[in-house]
Amino acid sequence: MGKSDIHLVSGDDEVENQFRAVMRRLAGGVTIITAGCDEDITGMTVTSLTSLSASPPRLLVSVNQQASSFARIARYGVFGVNVLGSDQQALAGRFSDGSLKGHERFDGIRWSAGAAGVPLLGDTLATIECKVEEIIERHSHGIIIGSLLSFELSRELSGLVYWNGQYIRITHDFDLDLLAEISIPLAHVR
Repeated sequence: MGKSDIHLVSGDDEVENQFRAVMRRLAGGVTIITAGCDEDITGMTVTSLTSLSASPPRLLVSVNQQASSFARIARYGVFGVNVLGSDQQALAGRFSDGSLKGHERFDGIRWSAGAAGVPLLGDTLATIECKVEEIIERHSHGIIIGSLLSFELSRELSGLVYWNGQYIRITHDFDLDLLAEISIPLAHVR
């Protein structure tokens, strides 16, 4: 590993900025977490979603406690996970736009209420409806553990990733061909 460009200093703001720069180096799948019920709905773009367990099926997401989504998740005890496809960069931007609030983020977008009433977006790679199993409050965020209530999977295989401050498209056919070119075993098998 080469010499580091980042050196920690004593100022808290500087350390936080440097930490953000470090974490930008970690690519993350892009999802929209939706919450609320009826007209009291909101959503936010996150990359902090991960699988916790396959048996039993559990996932976790880290949400800032000041976010409107956090309050609605805690209040209603359910939330939606919407896994974005490679062509949904604009949707990711819409749900991270601070000038749009609550229901405004859903205007003009196809969505429907899941079995538990949580809003689920249409045309995504996958949707998951979760019941809150536990919220662990630490520092500025809440780690929300969700148990799966329902899920739906599309046939689409292209995903959206956030890396180094930008959205990156992962397209199934193109990326498998690229991997095959550099001799990654079985990348050419579809």
